[in-house]
Formats: sequence, structure tokens, C-alpha cells
Amino acid sequence: MNYKKTLATVAVAAFASFGAQAQTEIQWWHSMSGALGEWIGDIAKDFNGKQKDYKIVPVFKGNYDESMTAAVAAFRAGNAPHILQVFEVGTATMMASKGVVVPAEKIMRDAGYKFDPQSYVPAVSGYYTAPNGQMMSFPFNSSTTVMWFNVDALKAAGVSTDKLPQTWPEVALAAAKLKASGHKCPFTTAWQGWTQLESFSTWHNTELATKGNGMKGMDARLVLNSPLHVRHIENLGNMAQQGLFVYKGRAGAAGATFESGECAMYTNSSAAYAGISKNAKFKFAVGTLPYYPDVAGAPQNTVIGGASLWAMAGKKAEENKGVAAFFNYLSDPVVQSVNHKRTGYLPVTMEAFKITEASGFYKQNPGTDVSVNQMIRKTTDKSRGIRLGNYVQIRTIEDEELEQVWAGKKSAKDALDSIVKRGNELLERFEKANKS
Repeated sequence: MNYKKTLATVAVAAFASFGAQAQTEIQWWHSMSGALGEWIGDIAKDFNGKQKDYKIVPVFKGNYDESMTAAVAAFRAGNAPHILQVFEVGTATMMASKGVVVPAEKIMRDAGYKFDPQSYVPAVSGYYTAPNGQMMSFPFNSSTTVMWFNVDALKAAGVSTDKLPQTWPEVALAAAKLKASGHKCPFTTAWQGWTQLESFSTWHNTELATKGNGMKGMDARLVLNSPLHVRHIENLGNMAQQGLFVYKGRAGAAGATFESGECAMYTNSSAAYAGISKNAKFKFAVGTLPYYPDVAGAPQNTVIGGASLWAMAGKKAEENKGVAAFFNYLSDPVVQSVNHKRTGYLPVTMEAFKITEASGFYKQNPGTDVSVNQMIRKTTDKSRGIRLGNYVQIRTIEDEELEQVWAGKKSAKDALDSIVKRGNELLERFEKANKS
């Protein structure tokens, strides 16, 4: 036996093992599937390939509700991930969870990275910033609500595509022409509470809830049963009865029906671009969220959707440095621009928006700047954002009540009154539980 050779082999193996152990793993729990899940994997691969100290390990944990529930259980058991992706309606709950997270601003500055909240689009940074002025989470996949159109279907129905429908009366007329031409699903929507109540409210500069939609305090209460809200839900209910609006299910269920060509128009996230551009076999276009032209102040601005990344507390210093390094990588305007062009999520800094614009992307892909232009408008106290406690549960109430309207079992007013009553009970409970 060649002992020298054997000894050398052992030494090399030991050194390799030491090198592998020196790399700190960072667990990242997320809720992206399909084309967006592939995107998450590519982000991790790119970051891991650019440095050797840290390894991001993305783990799909189900939809946003499921991943948040799993993270709470994992935190209590002492094995929470380092990074958790939380959708925007979970923001107030995360902010109120004392000792559960480390503010993104703090984790980056502690690691020596430059962090400038002023570089972010105001509607983005403001949403994830606590009352004390500290940005609590890292804006990652920020989106907003837009209108998607099957241009081929509209043309076939005799709807002019030179100027796509921009108002709700125009959408109703287009839907009627689509139905008359034999289309079985003229209009549908994903995330009905977000698109038809939350974004609808801010787009019309109308309160969804008091206290600046909860941005000014936990004693906010829902007021989404105003005459304007009732009018809109009543109109959609009538469209449902006439077969002009076809409800396809909760959350993002309607997405597949648009991508397949079954439904011709639908409201959803700007980030639907990733799936549509990959799967649609027809010419599609994106337009602004529809509005009522007789409402003063409309259109105003739409609010943030999507999710942000939260750094979980209780981790080792070196692990926190890895989280900060990843956040710093995601802050790169070039990285943000690439992500924006691939997915339809917003470039969350103005610099990334300028880089994308300079690349000619918006000219080559008309309409892809709609989401950005909707968000960078000047906000008001009624349109800055929506930050309400227990909002995950309130969204479920919205789904339950709106489904009754679409099925013709409840009037718009009764359904909205019920959302307000049931929702405010949850808001009161949240306020009592989080009073300091």
C-alpha cells in the first residue's frame, strides 16, 4: 500500500469537507410555483454562483397562506427558515409579531451594506416601513393589479383594439360583444378581494378602511360598503347573471383560463406576465385597471401586491450576514431589471425602472410599463396602501360574500355589509391582542 498517497488523499478529502462546511446555508421559504417557481430557482442559482460564502436554498412551502402558517409553527419549534416570503396582506401581522423578525434595514446595515430607503419607489418602501420609519421587510416580488386582454378574441368579436377598454362601462360593452360572438367567458378575475375591492378603492381614491386604510393605526375599521363599492359589486353581479362575467374561483384560479384562451379579459397581477408570455398561444395585451369615469379623482393609483422577504429572528450572526448578502444582491438595479422583464413584477427602485426603460424593453413590449406607471403616481391618504391586521382571514370573508353575489344569492349591499361587520370583528380582535 502506498501510505503517502493514501495520506494525501485523506488530506484532500478533509480539506474539501472543511471547505463545504465553511459555506453557510440560508433556507428561503417561498410560495412561487410554475414559471415563477423556475424564476426563484434561477435567482438562487445566480446568487450562489457569484460568491462562495453562502448558499441560498429555496424551499416551496405551498401558497402564501400555507407558508405563513408553516413558518409560525416552525418558529415556535425553533426551526424557522432564515428568510420567509410573505404576501402583502400579511404585513401588519408580521409587523405586530414581536421578536419574530429582524428588520431588513437593520440586518443589512449590521452587515455593513448600504441601505437607502429613498431609492425605492415610494409606494413600495412606504408599505413595508413601520411607523418608526424603519423598513421591516425587503421588497421582493412587488406587483399591482392590471387588466389583461386576449387581443385576437377582441378582434374576432368586433371590439376595437386600437384603444383597449379603460373604463368599466367599456369593459361591459366589450364583454357583451364577446358573448354575442359566441365567447363563453368574456371577463373573469383573479384575487377578487384584491382587484375588485382593495385596488378598486385606491384607484378611485376611496377608503377601503378608516385610518388611511390602517396605515395610521390598528384601530382602523372597514368602510367598503359605500355607495361606490355597492354600485361596482352590483354591476359585476349583474354581469355574472348575464354571462358577461364568469367567476372561476379564488386566488389565482382564473389565470389558467385566460392563458388557455377560455376567458378573453381578466383582472390580475402584473406578474401574470410570466405565465401568459410562456403559455398563451394568442396575441395578448395589458391595460390599466378599469375605472368609473364619473368618479372624481379617478384614476388615482393602485396599491402594492405580491410579497416581501422577512428575515426571521433567532439566527446565528453568520447566517444573518448571509441573509444580508442575499438582500444586497437583490438590491442590484440590474438584477431587479432582469427580474422585472422576466416576470412582470415591478422594479422596486427608480434606477431599475430607468435601466429597463433605457434598454428599450417597454417599446418592444407595449404595456409592460403600465404597472409601474400606475404605482409611481402621487399617493393620497386614501391610496397610500392597505395595512390591516388579520387580513388573511378578512380576504376569506370577502371571497365567501362575493361568491354569494356572483351566484345571485345575495345583493351587493347585503354582501358588503356582511364583509364590514365580520371583518371589523376581526380588526377589533387584532387591535386588542396587539395593544402595548
